[in-house]
Amino acid sequence: MSTLIPHWRSGERWPGAAARTGDVHDPATGRVAAQVSFASASEVDAVVREARAAGREWAEASLTRRTSVLFAFREVLARRREEVAAAITAEHGKVLDDALGEVQRGLEVAEFACGAPHLLKGSFSDGVSTGVDVHSVRQALGVVAVISPFNFPAMVPLWFVPVAIACGNAVVLKPSEKDPSASLLLAECWAEAGLPAGVLNVVHGDKEAVDALLEHPEVAAVSFVGSTPIARYVYETGTRHGKRVQALGGAKNHMVVLPDADLDEVADAAVSAGFGSAGERCMAISVVVAVDPVGDDLVPRIASRMAGLRTGDGRRGCDMGPLVTGEHRDKVASYVAAGVAAGATLVVDGREVVPDGEVGGFWLGPTLFDRVEPGMPVYDEEIFGPVLSVVRVASYDEALALVNANPYGNGTAIFTGDGGAARRFQREVEVGMVGVNVPIPVPMAYYSFGGWKASLFGDTHAHGMEGVHFFTRGKVITTRWPDPASRPGIDLGFPQHR
Repeated sequence: MSTLIPHWRSGERWPGAAARTGDVHDPATGRVAAQVSFASASEVDAVVREARAAGREWAEASLTRRTSVLFAFREVLARRREEVAAAITAEHGKVLDDALGEVQRGLEVAEFACGAPHLLKGSFSDGVSTGVDVHSVRQALGVVAVISPFNFPAMVPLWFVPVAIACGNAVVLKPSEKDPSASLLLAECWAEAGLPAGVLNVVHGDKEAVDALLEHPEVAAVSFVGSTPIARYVYETGTRHGKRVQALGGAKNHMVVLPDADLDEVADAAVSAGFGSAGERCMAISVVVAVDPVGDDLVPRIASRMAGLRTGDGRRGCDMGPLVTGEHRDKVASYVAAGVAAGATLVVDGREVVPDGEVGGFWLGPTLFDRVEPGMPVYDEEIFGPVLSVVRVASYDEALALVNANPYGNGTAIFTGDGGAARRFQREVEVGMVGVNVPIPVPMAYYSFGGWKASLFGDTHAHGMEGVHFFTRGKVITTRWPDPASRPGIDLGFPQHR
């Protein structure tokens, strides 16, 4: 009988009714490794109501108290990072080094949140009018929900949870049912750090659990990362029920290569950014835009580097692991077939990979297409797998127009030695995160992460000061302490500043 992965409620693991469960696979073997309990709507309701009670007390805790828990959490997670990374590799499939890097980037957000006393400072204006002062404060929302995707089971929760908790909120985290164990390890770290029971909760499940959070009257805000269709659904459903929502969606990230670029550097960057985490990243480069005449030289350089990649079990020191599920592997492989059928040139076929792993694993090797054009499914759709497409264009202007015409606007990059061209690109491109000779421009934690257009629903990005503002409400207080000897008396006129 397989292990049952439970929820986290009131500071401890909680199996729930376990009336419904889902399979959790080891992607490197294809075997079912565990079952995860799916929460019902009534169970979600019970957890949210307990979180609301715990959150009221947490919001009243001093900033000193909150900050001490945040610092302790940072230390506990740093000590247990290898354990968290191992759980990610076992359930997602990404190689261990990549999983460790994911935890480290999440730690950076926790470190940012440790600055809560400064981040939550309000303002004060003395003497705005005779005997009148004004000051502002930022207060917690209450209970907030975080719905995270399978591709970053530790980092994405860490984008939101530390900031939400630092701001005085209680959190209900709904991780992906495909790789749920990392979320429980994070919850254990919070408990070890001294976070009061009920301030952080983890409920597993499918659409029933998601809808219960989106519709619950006690959930004030929802943070989501996932595909664009689901992001749109989360945004529309959550806002219809009166919630503040930030829903980060999909991407089709382009890397523009100008003729003066260092092509060896470009080839290294394209392979790293295209095939890291098996391409299951919303910031992965999936399109290389080669400005004439670089295509003929660049494509062989990329292909030669791909030949040295070792695909296999992420616990064996391989370069790239399996995809997360067999169903997803088959879907990505279908895009390879569609690219060939549409007339693109298949340079490297990942379907032919010989993996360093068990036969039943969800394998698909790095894949490279050349002479891809808009209108082909391999270009138009987010594949979310190790498939890199090269599009050839005649000029910078054509490259810019191609990027700006795409419905997504998550991340982009330009490779060039021309500072003027780079500066022009970063101003003209209609994308939320831009890299100049940086293929994956994920910002540091004290800046905010998020795209434009169909890559974001809502106005607020993740972490940084935008995250602080998302998880708080502003309040302005005007005070007067009049001198009893000079009372102003009754005045029915509109208040004026004197």
